[in-house]
Amino acid sequence: MEFTAIDYTIFALLLVLSSAIGLFYALSGDRQRTVQEFLLANRDMSCLPVALSLLASFQSAVAILGVPAEIYRFGTEYWFLGCSYFLGLLIPAHIFIPVFYRLHITSTYEYFELRFNKTVRVLGTVTFIFQMVIYMGVVLYAPALALNAVTGFDLWSAVLTIGLVCTLYTTLGGLKAVIWTDVFQTLVMLAGQVAVIAVGAWRVGGMARVWHVAEQEGKISGIDLDPNPLERHTFWSLAVGGIFMMLSLYGVNQAQVQRYLSARSEREAKLSCYAVFPCQQIVLCLSCLTGLVMFVYDREHPLTPGQRPASYDQLVLFFVMDVLQDLPGLPGLFVACLFSSALSTISSAFNSLATVTMEDLVRPLFPGLSESRATLVSKLLAFGYGLLCLGMAYVSSMLGPVLQAAISIFGMVGGPLLGLFCLGMFFPCANPTGAIVGLLAGLAMAFWIGIGSFLNSTGGAQGVPTANSTALPTVGNLSTVLATTLPPPTSVPPSPTGLQRFYSLSYMWYSAHNSTTVIVVGVLVSLLTGPMPAAALDPRTISPVVPKLLCCLPPKIRRWLCCGGVDPTQVLSHADTTEKSNRVPNGLSPPVPEQLGEEEGQGYIRSDGAPICAVQETSF
Repeated sequence: MEFTAIDYTIFALLLVLSSAIGLFYALSGDRQRTVQEFLLANRDMSCLPVALSLLASFQSAVAILGVPAEIYRFGTEYWFLGCSYFLGLLIPAHIFIPVFYRLHITSTYEYFELRFNKTVRVLGTVTFIFQMVIYMGVVLYAPALALNAVTGFDLWSAVLTIGLVCTLYTTLGGLKAVIWTDVFQTLVMLAGQVAVIAVGAWRVGGMARVWHVAEQEGKISGIDLDPNPLERHTFWSLAVGGIFMMLSLYGVNQAQVQRYLSARSEREAKLSCYAVFPCQQIVLCLSCLTGLVMFVYDREHPLTPGQRPASYDQLVLFFVMDVLQDLPGLPGLFVACLFSSALSTISSAFNSLATVTMEDLVRPLFPGLSESRATLVSKLLAFGYGLLCLGMAYVSSMLGPVLQAAISIFGMVGGPLLGLFCLGMFFPCANPTGAIVGLLAGLAMAFWIGIGSFLNSTGGAQGVPTANSTALPTVGNLSTVLATTLPPPTSVPPSPTGLQRFYSLSYMWYSAHNSTTVIVVGVLVSLLTGPMPAAALDPRTISPVVPKLLCCLPPKIRRWLCCGGVDPTQVLSHADTTEKSNRVPNGLSPPVPEQLGEEEGQGYIRSDGAPICAVQETSF
């Protein structure tokens, strides 16, 4: 079906209002004249907009199209991913946020220099840039291509319009504009999904009938407790493996951490984590209900073989255009919903890329850069990454099936970076050599499994992907890259043997497997090369929960974990010292001699009055 004038008007309103928010923050307040205001919204955001922005950054067009298609094909088992959200958000709130916030950093990868050295910081930054540059072009191009295939919407007009609008408000308004447009776009996303579910359920006889038919057809899944990690989806892979995936997104990803750091206090940052939990559950429920309604509607209003979409990721758009065709404006609302999710994801990528490039690469090379020039460079970087995104969208159109591998790179890199942060925060013994070797080992393992799975699925004699492959079916339509739910083949493949079993590891375990590889290799290399010197270890970079954990262990195990370095159990905890110590509202500065007279336990002071940074090797 073709869009009506009302549909185009609603879609245009989305773009106009998003641009207007950017212009408003470019012309109000301090007008983005400082790096802190441009990159961190002046550290003055409350928890609710931060929470909705966290949600919008995670809820990409991939999820809106991919999750309903997953439910349509395989039932509601994917819904158990919601079980991972609790710990996946609680752990960042109490482990990662306190460390990042109190260090008063702007880029997440500044942590690596404080904990290890500058080489580890640059390596982490380059890894993140590689991850995001490849991904953001796909995020922009793929939904535009799917929309073009279903509605006839001009492909490159959509790509250019979305890319330029996103670049405009991100460059002009900074992070504050990004966060508030995320809030607006989240509301549009929710409205579009609710409209589709309501109209679709009404057309098939109500939500009760949808559930009844889905249950009769076996689409309401029970709990599969099979512990086999080769099984694509089980309760354990979704609820436990999903925790590591959530941690790589909400715990250490620059786009999300940057939002925590924009909060006006550590408490507000933690509250944003709590607030996003019910929002995530609502969004997951809406996506799953869309899939069930789509399944029942297709049973009662089946498409002819000639009308069937070329790939499953287009099912949602075909369903929406069929269900809403008699209701002018609603198709435009859903398209606005789809592109709102793309805008929020891309703008997060622009802003986070500009931040890490500025803080980790430009500032160290030009330490004397003035504030005004640094702000200008940050804006130019955001603009440059916007143009690069458009270029990557064009490259995406030329790559063909290689995109199937490119879409998996985002997941491959997240796990090793999570492992590197955990290595630094939980293992005082870890040294720079262990960190570098561990990260390289984790990346090598990630690409070995990911690319091996892709080649195994496309190069087999039968050309059928393995059941848990990250690869997507090889078809001519490039919009298959949207199917990040990574569907297995319709026919049952033969049981894998040898390396094929290794390549058949469920993609839900990738983050857990790769992060564990980094930790194990990093600790072993640190043991072999010597512990981190006590004088070189900044105790602020160790998670405040470590002393509590180590106190429960026997002295010999504590000595092994600390490798003869600083024992955090000998140092008073610095939890909740934002107000107690230096009265710094947005992070803690290292103590100075003048502060040594503070009350014991308030700040980074040992019971003997010496600053922690001066702690030498302790005996057990």
